[in-house]
Amino acid sequence: MTLFDKIWEKHIVREIPEGPAVLYIDRHFIHEVTSPQAFSGLEKRGLPVFRPSQTIATADHNVPTLNQHLPIKEEMSRLQVAQLVENCQKYGIDLYGLGHRFQGIVHVIGPELGITQPGQTIVCGDSHTSTHGAFGAIAFGIGTSEVEMVLATQCLLQSKPKQMRIHVDGELGRGVSAKDIILHIIAQISAAGATGYFVEYTGSAIRSLSMEARMTICNMSIEMGARGGLIAPDETTFEYIKGKPFAPQGADWDKKLADWKLLFSDPYTDFDHELYINAADIEPMITYGTNPGMGIPVVGKIPNGQHLPENERASFQKALEYMGLQAGTNIQGQQIDYVFIGSCTNARIEDLREVAAFVRGKHKSPNVEVWIVPGSKQVEAQAIAEGLDKVFESAGFQLRQPGCSACLGMNEDKIPAGKYCVSTSNRNFEGRQGMGARTLLASPLTAAAAAVTGVVTDVREMFLSVDEGYEKS
Repeated sequence: MTLFDKIWEKHIVREIPEGPAVLYIDRHFIHEVTSPQAFSGLEKRGLPVFRPSQTIATADHNVPTLNQHLPIKEEMSRLQVAQLVENCQKYGIDLYGLGHRFQGIVHVIGPELGITQPGQTIVCGDSHTSTHGAFGAIAFGIGTSEVEMVLATQCLLQSKPKQMRIHVDGELGRGVSAKDIILHIIAQISAAGATGYFVEYTGSAIRSLSMEARMTICNMSIEMGARGGLIAPDETTFEYIKGKPFAPQGADWDKKLADWKLLFSDPYTDFDHELYINAADIEPMITYGTNPGMGIPVVGKIPNGQHLPENERASFQKALEYMGLQAGTNIQGQQIDYVFIGSCTNARIEDLREVAAFVRGKHKSPNVEVWIVPGSKQVEAQAIAEGLDKVFESAGFQLRQPGCSACLGMNEDKIPAGKYCVSTSNRNFEGRQGMGARTLLASPLTAAAAAVTGVVTDVREMFLSVDEGYEKS
């Protein structure tokens, strides 16, 4: 059996002949955007929340990232956050709202609190629920009607997806991170290349990653069309969970650990599709178009679309026109206006530490506005305790308060029309960060390098410059 099979089989309540399975859901995360209609549906039908202790709520998508102690200015955002508070109070659901020490992006707080655990089924009305798969869990996004179904029954009707395994073996080069791995994979197979699959990531390069880096990879599985992604748990996983506020304790920990150690794909198991990636071939990546599959190495040239089927070339040209970029030109050196370091992809303490270490003693380009948005109140508090806020302040970077921020333009943090933003988020669709905004997806290091230079930059050249200076001194 595959890892996916093992978890799936343990959660089947009932199988419908020639149809989907009724799947039991261990953990249900909700936020203010996709839950109001689900609660309204329960109310109309006179139904309670079946198991409120298994649903956890937070406010993240619509919240401001400045002056969170003040009322939310945008009316729709204010109403949605207020409705979440009302619904959670009415149905007895734990809410980590604005002002709570556990508030943050839904896919950041679950892991950091120890709520996310191996072998679970996890859902949320948010496509990037795949993030939790880094712990060896079946985690995927659901629609609002499905949110209502889980609230009412703690179950979900699901058809079993096909399975893909992606091996990434070897050592990553300097300046290459988990974000570059997943952008490289998506560029290889396209934004639709894993449609219909659940993906398991394996290989020595994956095993060498921290939990926070593994979350980055699983987070963006959805961006190649996959239903979700997962990585088998190991000692890195267990060490990360141990001692977290909601992690098992004492004898319960020992029992859970014994179960978790059985969560792996058996040798010689067949997958529907397999892909092999050499880590040494991966370079710092950046996108140039309007889907995450339109990515190239930072040192590469923007393609002309001739490699695509004829029926896709018109949309390719439309993407370049929207981005204001020319085929055949270098992406390196492209002037940028904003840098956004945040989102459920790259807003954890490890990301902030990496950026702070890189920009220490440097200063941002005068033409660039830089927003650093921590993924949670805990990340924010840790960054301040470690003095990272002072490093960012000295570099001219603005450390804001937790939230989804400029990832999706549903709050006050929007990129102006026509402006270029190097972003550590997960999507670059037209208008994703604001009407007319132009998004270049990249790793935190590549984003930090662009912030300092004012243009798309190969961070490896900056490392080389530092190394040469050190040798001369």
